[in-house]
Parts: sequence; structure tokens; C-alpha cells
Amino acid sequence: MAEPRPEQQVRGEAGEPAEVQVTLYEFVGGPAWFEQLVDRFYAGVAADPVLRPLYPEQDLQGARSRLTGFLIQYWGGPGDYSRQRGHPRLRMRHAPYPIGVEQRDRWLVHMTGAVKASSLPAEVEEVVLGYFEHAADAMMNRIGPT
Repeated sequence: MAEPRPEQQVRGEAGEPAEVQVTLYEFVGGPAWFEQLVDRFYAGVAADPVLRPLYPEQDLQGARSRLTGFLIQYWGGPGDYSRQRGHPRLRMRHAPYPIGVEQRDRWLVHMTGAVKASSLPAEVEEVVLGYFEHAADAMMNRIGPT
């Protein structure tokens, strides 16, 4: 994980170092962390009998690339995702796929495992997992068995 660079050091009123806010993208040192996170996540998805049918591509490279780009942008990195694909419109993009409780739960199992393998500090991990829990809930579009 990246430590604040010298130019990010800010002094408070008493000359003590003040807390510097950085994005997750900056904190983890850029795109490599997101690429590794997404690779770990999709390793689980590839072998998951509930989730794998939701990905129509033969290989998961396109899905990997899209998720990586979205996460980089969402967490403070360059806006390449939106420049290439427009507004994320996540619910609309996921609408064709049946996402119920089972799919959401399986998605969270794999994403939680990928995040926990990242060795983030506990307070950062909590924020990241909170985002993914909220996002997974928001993508649900089916009630009952799917």
C-alpha cells in the first residue's frame, strides 16, 4: 500500500502532521491492486455453477476488463471506463441477467474473499466491503428463486 507522498504531508495548527485524505486508488498504488482484486474475484466466478451462467462470454476477459475499469474509476482513478462505455448505469446493464438472493450471495462470497485476500487495513476493508454489499443488493432484480 502506498504511504502518503511528501507532497501530501499537511501540517495542522500546532505544526503536527494532519490527516491527508487520499482515494482508495491512490492508497493502493494504482491499477495493479484492482486488477489483482478482479482476477481473484473472477477465479471464483469461473468455477461457480450459480454465477458462471450469467456471463455469456466464453472467457471472462471482457467482464474482467469492464469491472476493473469501473472499480478504478469509482475509487478515484482515471475516468477511462466512462470515456469508453458512457455512464455506468449498473442496474440497466445488469437487468437482462436474473439476479436474486442466491446470485447476490454467491457474488458477495467471491468478492468478499477477493477483498479479504488484499490485506487492506481493517478500516479500509470495512469501507470497501460495505460498498460491495450495497452494490450487490442494488443489482438484485428478482424476488424468490431464480
